[in-house]
Amino acid sequence: MQIDVLTIFPKIFEQPLGESLLGKAQKRGLVKINIIDLRDFAGDKHKTVDDRPFGGGAGMVLQVEPLDRALGSITEKSPNPHIILTEASGNRFDQKLVKELSGKEHLVIICGRYKGVDERIKHLYEIQEISLGDFVLSGGEFAALVIIDAVVRLLPGVIGKLESAETDSFHSGLLSYPQYTRPAEYKGLKVPEVLLSGDHQEIKRWRRGISLERTKKHRPDLLGGGDCE
Repeated sequence: MQIDVLTIFPKIFEQPLGESLLGKAQKRGLVKINIIDLRDFAGDKHKTVDDRPFGGGAGMVLQVEPLDRALGSITEKSPNPHIILTEASGNRFDQKLVKELSGKEHLVIICGRYKGVDERIKHLYEIQEISLGDFVLSGGEFAALVIIDAVVRLLPGVIGKLESAETDSFHSGLLSYPQYTRPAEYKGLKVPEVLLSGDHQEIKRWRRGISLERTKKHRPDLLGGGDCE
């Protein structure tokens, strides 16, 4: 997979992308991540990429011209990338969407800033708008990092065992079950006996039941009113 990120703050990505799974995935050639400075596509010596909104109002808007130039430079080499804009009004980012995006060969993420982007860029390119939730961030760079991390960890070979990703919360539509490790007892708190039994079928049933209980209690919306048994 290739991921291109358009941003006016490229240094934000240096540390997170070089660490942990993301760093290892890049070193192993499982994903290629390019951080592109939008200011490199500005049309003046001051590298201006934003301006005041027509009609007045507070804040600045990312201009259509540098965005068009940047996207054009990408689509010249790769005709059909899947373009994403981090936008508060976008589709809610969830595990179902993560799975869909992990199947794409080439993602382009536009990091929204200020009051947003000039609306005309959405008419020039097919763009999927994505929101992490009903809250405000100082910029789309942080949302882009979340999207990248969630997507890359589902790519083949990134996580040692596919089962590790498949048992994460939300992957199956349920919250994850509780985890325990050694010692078997600590300050009077014991690990559930079933986990020490070696009976894998019984352990599986126990984990499923706990996942359902947690989901009903904390995120009943995930169950969608369907059969929970």
